[in-house]
Parts: sequence; structure tokens; C-alpha cells
Amino acid sequence: MKSYIKTYGCTLNQADSGLIEAILKKSNVPIVQSISDAEVVIINTCTVKKATEQKILAFIDKLENDNTRKKIIVTGCMASANKDIIRKHSKDSIIIPINNIEAIAETANANTVIKNKFHEILFANGDKERLEYFDHHKSAIAKIPIGEGCLSACNFCETKFARGPLKSFSEKLILNAVKKSIDFGAKEIQLTAQDIGCYGFDKKTNIVELLKKIDSIEGDFIVRVGMMNPEYLDRFAPDLIDIINYDKFYKFLHVPIQSGSNKILQEMGRHYEIENIIQHIKNMRKNIKGVSIETDIIVGYPTETDEDFKRTLEAIKKIKPNAMNISKFAVRPHAKKWKDLINPNIVNERSKELSRIMRFYMYNDNKKYINKIIDARITEKTKSSINGRNKAYKQVVIKEDDINENLIGSMQRVLIDFVTPTSLYGSIIDK
Repeated sequence: MKSYIKTYGCTLNQADSGLIEAILKKSNVPIVQSISDAEVVIINTCTVKKATEQKILAFIDKLENDNTRKKIIVTGCMASANKDIIRKHSKDSIIIPINNIEAIAETANANTVIKNKFHEILFANGDKERLEYFDHHKSAIAKIPIGEGCLSACNFCETKFARGPLKSFSEKLILNAVKKSIDFGAKEIQLTAQDIGCYGFDKKTNIVELLKKIDSIEGDFIVRVGMMNPEYLDRFAPDLIDIINYDKFYKFLHVPIQSGSNKILQEMGRHYEIENIIQHIKNMRKNIKGVSIETDIIVGYPTETDEDFKRTLEAIKKIKPNAMNISKFAVRPHAKKWKDLINPNIVNERSKELSRIMRFYMYNDNKKYINKIIDARITEKTKSSINGRNKAYKQVVIKEDDINENLIGSMQRVLIDFVTPTSLYGSIIDK
């Protein structure tokens, strides 16, 4: 039956959707690009933020009200963590957790649904790692999951409940996925996991050892390393700095500090002190030329005082991140329960203040590129531009009257003439 995949959430979810697509193709399930052409809608869900959850539920409601009555398959983190919420919006949806995605093809192909088999959560049989389903895609960007689950127990997060404990995928499968992607034209490899930082701890290895092996693979490609919990930096920061300096890696690291207050970090269940992480980031800036540092902040944690927020502002001013994701705290169903929350007006004001500071740092950082010629790897096409990334993983937007798709995957010299806090704009020279 013709199937359409709708994906919400992070790069890991996007990578999981790639695995789902590979499984469907192997089972000869037709995949369509328009929901109107689909008989089956597969929703790969996210449960990190309440706002995203509301968007997912609104999408399910819309499908339920569709007179065509498409078959609905719900997978991803909500399928594991919030089955009851899904049921309130769609009593007949088929719920399959992401760690048992081999069942999705069988379910999509079935002309009739056996309630006892398909309407309840299917638990993974544990015989296969999900990465065994990996197949190449003809794309300049390959998103490759290297594991699932984590070793943390953060009080604000229910992804641990959805994904479970750390399970690092085998180096052999990861390296094979990288090689296969490069053979079929990938120029950018995005390594993703719930937490890159703890990769391999369950296999007596670590992320640096994996990156060294990826660096030894022949080919014209560059690697983006995903998000890592700062608490693991003490174990391998010097070696990580060394490997990020290799030519095959973007000068980019995503280190989510979440708060600048040690008191709040302790209450969140984050096992590090902010002073230590600030020193690690200073070492990264000193020893990786042109590095970009991205971080995450949760605003309005229930016990966050004005003094705690002030310390977050102080930490941001010391780190001067090149990108920052700001989230307003919201209680998640399987995270720690709170009776009292901070006044939403206070949370909004704190979020606005952080956003102003962040835009200031990002714009000032980008201004240095104006009237400069940079190298950019072109990785995608939109309706009005072709886009790429420079070595520091900054987005480069090239607007042209005649967009040449043949440039996708190539390295181009770009003259930057305009910038915003999030992007560099320019034109290709020496075509």
C-alpha cells in the first residue's frame, strides 16, 4: 500500500525515517511524496517538547477527520512513551516503537489489520541493530545513527523513557553505512544519536576512536559530529580537539550546557559544573581554528531564581556560542513532576532576553565574513537558492536566477555580501 512518511524532531529522528524508508523499499512498499497520494501515513514522532507534541496530535486529528480514512502508523518516541495520549486522538492508529521498525513494512502492506497484533505496542525482539537496515540514498547529506538511548537521567527529559538505556551500534555497521553513503554521492556525513558523547561506553570504546576510523575512509566528504552531553568531556576532550582539527571534520561542536547555575544543573540531574565546561569550551576555541560552538538552554526550570538566570547569562557571555537553542521549560509526562512552575510571563521575558543576547553574538560573529571569499560545500536546493556550509558549519545561502542542481555536492568559492544572525549570503565566483 502506498505510504507517506511524516517526520518530527531531531536529526536522529530524520535518520530513523531513512531506515524506515529503506525497510519499506526492501519490502516493495511504494513510498509517495504527497500525503494525498498515500493509503498509509507513517508518523515518526518526537516527545522532547510539548509544542512539538501538540503539532503531532493536531496532524493526527486532521488525518482522523479525513474522509479518505488513511491507515495511520505512529512510531518514534511518542509511540514508546505516550501511547495513551495517541489513543485519545486516534483509537485505531497502529503504534510501533522505533526499536521494532521491521514491523512497519508488514503493517503498511497488510490489507486488513489484526487488532491484537498491530494495535498494541510491538516490542523489539533484540535480534538486530536498527542500523542493519541502513541503505544509501542519492543525497549530498547522509544522516547516520550511531546508537540509541543514553546513560543520563535528566529530570526534565522523557526521551530516556522512550529510547531506553545506551545501545551503541557496532563500528562495523557504522563504517559500512558511511562507506556506502560516500559511494553513492554523499559529501556530508551527519553522525547522530541521543547523546554522541557516550557512544561506545557500553562497548569499551568511545566516540574519538570511532571518528578516527571514519577519518581513515577514503573519499571526498566531511563529517558533522552531533550533540554530546558536556559531562563526558573530561574523558576525551583533548583527543576530541585533535580529531576535529582533521580535514574531514567540520569545525563544529554541539555542547548543550542547559543552565549556567550549578544549583540548577544539579537539580536537573546534569553531572558537571559550569566552570569546568566553560574551560573546555575555551580550550576548544583556543585549539580549533574558527570553531563554531552550539549550545542549548532551558529557561524557566521550576526552581530557577533570578540569580540562577543571571548566572546563565554570565555563562553565555563567557562562552559566546555561535548558535543556541532556547527552550521554555514544560513538564513532560514521564519526567519529574512539579506542582509549582514559574510564572509564564517571567519565563517569556527571560527567553526574550537570552534571544536578544544570542542574536547579538551570532550577528557580530557573522559580520566578519562580509566581503570575504569563503569555501562552501553545496548540499541542498530550495525554490529560491542553493545552500551549503562553510568549514565552521555556518549556513551559506546562494540566490541565483538559474539554480544549477549540478552544483549540489560540490565545493564552491563564495563571496559573502550580506549576513543575518543565522546565515551568510553570497554569490559563487570563478564558476
